[in-house]
Amino acid sequence: MKKFADTPFLPTEVEIEAISDTEAKISAYPFESGFAITLAHPLRRLLLSSSIGYAPIAVKIEGANHEFDSLRGMLEDIAIFIINLKNIKFKINSDEEQVIVEYSFYGPKEIKGADLANADVDVVSPDAHLATINSDCNLTFSIIIQKGIGYVPSEDIRDIVGPDYIPIDAFFTPVKKVVYDIEKMLVEDNPNYEKAVFTVQTNGQITPITAFKEAVSVMYSQMSVFNKVFDLSEVTVNDSGEEPVELKDLIVKIDDLNLSARSFNSLDRAGLKYLGELVLMSEVEVKNIKNLGKKSFDEIAEKLDSLGFPIDNTLPENIASALRRKLEQLKA
Repeated sequence: MKKFADTPFLPTEVEIEAISDTEAKISAYPFESGFAITLAHPLRRLLLSSSIGYAPIAVKIEGANHEFDSLRGMLEDIAIFIINLKNIKFKINSDEEQVIVEYSFYGPKEIKGADLANADVDVVSPDAHLATINSDCNLTFSIIIQKGIGYVPSEDIRDIVGPDYIPIDAFFTPVKKVVYDIEKMLVEDNPNYEKAVFTVQTNGQITPITAFKEAVSVMYSQMSVFNKVFDLSEVTVNDSGEEPVELKDLIVKIDDLNLSARSFNSLDRAGLKYLGELVLMSEVEVKNIKNLGKKSFDEIAEKLDSLGFPIDNTLPENIASALRRKLEQLKA
C-alpha cells in the first residue's frame, strides 16, 4: 500500500571536501525531487552577494592630484596604478572595519602585492603587480582598506574620504566562483531523490567553507523577519526524544574550558571566545585553525565530546540560528 507523506523528506547528510585553501566542495542530500535546486539557487546568490571581503576604497599618492595624472619615475600612469591596486587582495589583520596603510618605496623596484603586507594587513595575492619605478622615483602613498560586501562604485565613496584621496571602485566579494550540480540518487528503491553539490572558490581572503557558512547564516537571518508574525522558535524538526540544547551551555567562555595553553592560544589568536563558536564549526574548519596542531585538535575534540557536543555534530537549526544571533551580540 502506498504511503502518503504529510511533510517533505528532510535531508540528513552533509559532506565537505577541502580541495585547496581557496576551493571546496560541499554536498547535501537526500532531497525530494525539486527541493535541491530550491535551496541551491538562493545559496549561490547569497555566496556571490553577501560574503564579507576587503577592498581598497581610496588612495592618496604624493605628487599626484587625480587619477589621470602621471608621476615622474613611475612606468605606469596613475590610472593604471589604480587598476593594478584593485587587483591586489588585502585582508585586515584585526577586527577593525577600516584601516589606513602608508607606504614609501625607492627605485629602482618592481612593486608587487607581497611588498604591501605589514602588521595591519595581509595580502593574499602576493604576486600581483602594482608598479615599476626607477632610481629617480620616491613613491609614497597611503591606501584606505575597508571591510564590506558586494560592490560600491567610486561615486558613492567620493564623499566619505578626504579630498586629497582618489576614490576607487570597491569590489568586496571574496567569492570568485560558485557552481552547483543537482545529481539524482537512489533512496529506498526510489531513484528520484536529489543531491546538491556546491563547488565554491574564493580569492583567499576567507576560506570557501567560511563563505558557505556565512551565506547559510544570512539566509536564516533574512528569514527571521517572519518571527514578527510567526513564533518560529517553536518550530522543531527534532523528534528523537533527546533533551533540548540550552543556549546558556553554549556561551561558556573558552578560557573556562581548562584547555592546555597551546590549544587555548591557538583559539584565542583565531578570535574564538565562546564554546558555541566551536560547536558551530565543522571538523574541517577546526582543523584549519591557524597553528592548531593534531594534539591540540584531539584535545579540543575530546573536550567537546565530554560536554555533549561532539565535533561536526549538527545543532537543530532553530538552536543554531539563535546561537549565532547571541554570539553576534556578545562579540559586538
